[in-house]
Amino acid sequence: MVGIQAAALFLITFCLSTHPASGSSYPRAQNVTWVSTNFKTILTWEPKPSADYSYTVEFYATNGDRQRNPHCIRSAVTVCDLSSSLTDLNAYYTADVLSEPPLGAISELIEFPHTSSPRFSPYKDTDIGRPDFKLEVSEDRKKTTLYVTDPLTALFKDGRQLNIRDVFSDQLHYKVTYGKNKSSGKKVYTSKTNVIELSDLDRGQSYCFNVQAYIPSRSNTDKQLGKMSQTQCSNYDNQSIFEVYSVGVVAAAIFLVLLLIGIAIAVTVVCCKRRNKALTSGKEGMPLRDV
Repeated sequence: MVGIQAAALFLITFCLSTHPASGSSYPRAQNVTWVSTNFKTILTWEPKPSADYSYTVEFYATNGDRQRNPHCIRSAVTVCDLSSSLTDLNAYYTADVLSEPPLGAISELIEFPHTSSPRFSPYKDTDIGRPDFKLEVSEDRKKTTLYVTDPLTALFKDGRQLNIRDVFSDQLHYKVTYGKNKSSGKKVYTSKTNVIELSDLDRGQSYCFNVQAYIPSRSNTDKQLGKMSQTQCSNYDNQSIFEVYSVGVVAAAIFLVLLLIGIAIAVTVVCCKRRNKALTSGKEGMPLRDV
């Protein structure tokens, strides 16, 4: 009986020495993260592999089959572009980053160590980039119109690049934040269209505007608002000098003008005195005429 146990122990030890346990040869990936803007979706992780191993990415939708992107098989990089692979935008995806032998190498391992990503839904989780817009003020200056351009996405259909309006349709709104130039007060207006008309503005005043995409149907409030656009301000002709320049600049300009006027007056007075003195001296030095 003792002999049988010893033989069994030897066999187990031999098997473990010739067939290492799953994951013992290759370190697991860490910090597996989705980075996605306008449906440009990148999976990232750490660390960069050594020459002894590589990474392979497998991904799958909930209750779906596992798939592989051909560009992310036994790769030496730590990013994988899955933009065109996540075809069901509304589905939730999970990605596994497997640590495998380098390309061309053979391993006796059947299962390789892997690290799973958080769940990700392109439609619900991709960030929306900043939009561009044009500003137009009516001739009577009673209305300001913003023409917003929908940001392009990384998605294509029938050879055409889609924008975010093509994807979100009537779920896409735009949020406008605006206020008087050089004022801290702000107002907010939400529009369902790309042409936004604002008529509650004070006539003859300059206003500054920011626009961002707004998707109120998203359950995650952190993902409802896109990145804010660059600020654009309207111009107007009836600006007072105090609105164009600061009070300090205006005061300095007034002081400079008064100083120049004072200098001019002083120079004029001195010149007149010298002229009168010269005339007086000339008359005193002339001889009297004979009568």
